[in-house]
Amino acid sequence: MSLYRALQGSPLILHLTVSQQAAAPRTSWTKEQISEVYNQPLIDLTYAAASVHRRFHNPAAIQMCTLMNIKTGGCSEDCSYCAQSSRYNTGLKASKIVDVESVLEAARIAKANGSSRFCMGAAWRDMRGRKTNLRNIKEMVKGVRSMGMEACVTLGMINAEQAKELKDAGLTAYNHNVDTSREHYPSVITTRSYDERLATIDNVQKAGIHVCTGGILGLGEKPQDHVGLIHTVATLPAHPESFPVNALVPIKGTPLGESKAISFDAILRTIATARLVLPTTIIRLAAGRHTMREEKQMMCFMAGANAVFTGEKMLTTACNGWEEDKAMFEKWGLRPMESHETVGGQQELHQKEDFDAQNDGVSGLGRTEPFTSSPAENIAAV
Repeated sequence: MSLYRALQGSPLILHLTVSQQAAAPRTSWTKEQISEVYNQPLIDLTYAAASVHRRFHNPAAIQMCTLMNIKTGGCSEDCSYCAQSSRYNTGLKASKIVDVESVLEAARIAKANGSSRFCMGAAWRDMRGRKTNLRNIKEMVKGVRSMGMEACVTLGMINAEQAKELKDAGLTAYNHNVDTSREHYPSVITTRSYDERLATIDNVQKAGIHVCTGGILGLGEKPQDHVGLIHTVATLPAHPESFPVNALVPIKGTPLGESKAISFDAILRTIATARLVLPTTIIRLAAGRHTMREEKQMMCFMAGANAVFTGEKMLTTACNGWEEDKAMFEKWGLRPMESHETVGGQQELHQKEDFDAQNDGVSGLGRTEPFTSSPAENIAAV
């Protein structure tokens, strides 16, 4: 059954119609509706996602992001996938926070290689009692921003006051993944509740910082947990600026160290469904991308992914290098996305117009003109 026939007469058709206008993407999705999308034949699902993606984003633009571990290991949490937990014997040596200048030098190298977002991660539960660390991190943020790059941090749980301090320092985005569905979450982590994660996201949103939140695939979950993950993110008060999709990289010594790789089908379905449900959000291919052949990465880009992590390392796991990604971009007709300051897909609207103009007003599978008010015509176009 085609996507149109399966959804005809349902609230999903209305969403796909209204979302083309995208003034305020819908936040009232039900799990049943998202599941209906997720379980469509993959050929229909990816086609629809590709068309919606081209309506809101320049399909040739992929943001290059670099992630640096500014404080490694020694974390008190029990995240069952993480090499940085002090509870597991993974062979990782804990270290203190890196000095400001070393971080800024790494950011300069990233910028010189084409990255427009620099992300900084610290392995700890929260920011309580870390005033000196917070002061140094704010200097890092200011320094990265002064280079014309976006600055993102992932520092565990933060309160409203800390979020405001980071906003005042110029922070672009705060990453705080929900990891998986609410139902599967207790099987993965017990030291931090799902609601505590949502509370941090709420503090970040209220401070006016862009939210980056997504999950990890391959944690022993079922397909309905991918639906649940997307549902959590899609029903936040506002859609996040970024939705990172990680594929578990098993780390020996962790409880999930012997896990089997998640199927590519599941990765692609998650990306395509997220693109349809979160039309303006940047979808970031994160951990595990180094295991994908270029052809599979290209399928992810076609289905809606439009950012990658690139550089020497991704926290404690392998990462695709800058030169490798530049060669792939050139081969497939892609280019690095410019730094942006607005939410989701609107940041490159003027560049999309240039792209469309160069292609005689035709965006491949999609259309440049606004969709009509007819659900049947709209979904036929999708």
